[in-house]
Amino acid sequence: MSDEYEYYQHQQKSGTSPLIIILFPIIFVVGFIAGFYSHNLYSKFTFVGKILEESNADVIEKEELEAMIARSIAERAAEEEANSSNSESESKQTPEEETFETLYYEFAGTFTTNLDNSRKMLQLGLAVSTQYDDTVMQNVEAHELGLRSTILEEIGNYTEEDIEGKVGREMLAEAIKEALNTELEELEGFGGIEKVHYTSFVLQ
Repeated sequence: MSDEYEYYQHQQKSGTSPLIIILFPIIFVVGFIAGFYSHNLYSKFTFVGKILEESNADVIEKEELEAMIARSIAERAAEEEANSSNSESESKQTPEEETFETLYYEFAGTFTTNLDNSRKMLQLGLAVSTQYDDTVMQNVEAHELGLRSTILEEIGNYTEEDIEGKVGREMLAEAIKEALNTELEELEGFGGIEKVHYTSFVLQ
């Protein structure tokens, strides 16, 4: 009993409370644990922060990639539209119209005769055409001898002044066509010659 009293007196003299002595180890342990967990928590927050940064970077890269793809598609569409417009402006569609075969017949040799009231002679090479069937050309060939006489007679009705220039030549060709059709109508009941062509035209 005396020993405990003396220990108590010694503690009072030294100024150290028994409660402090008991609590000090507890405070130390609690502080160590708190420091350990706070360090782990900081590490975890840092790791999560890195993951979020990488995730954001991936999202940005994905958005940039989608934007690049969209721009590329738009540019290609614009280029195709421009090419299509250029193609349409460079060429036109051929209209679909009903067409007929044109048949030709060329008279052998040439036709040479004097012009009316002129010492000059006109030498012509002639052919005729039609879009009727081959019967017209067969009739022309069958009656070529008589038709040659009709042509020479018609040429002799024109003067040198009548056949001058393009208009005069066209007028003579039209007159020959009418004379040939008239002759064929008398012989076969139908003319059918639609145009007379010059293969040669010499005034001498």
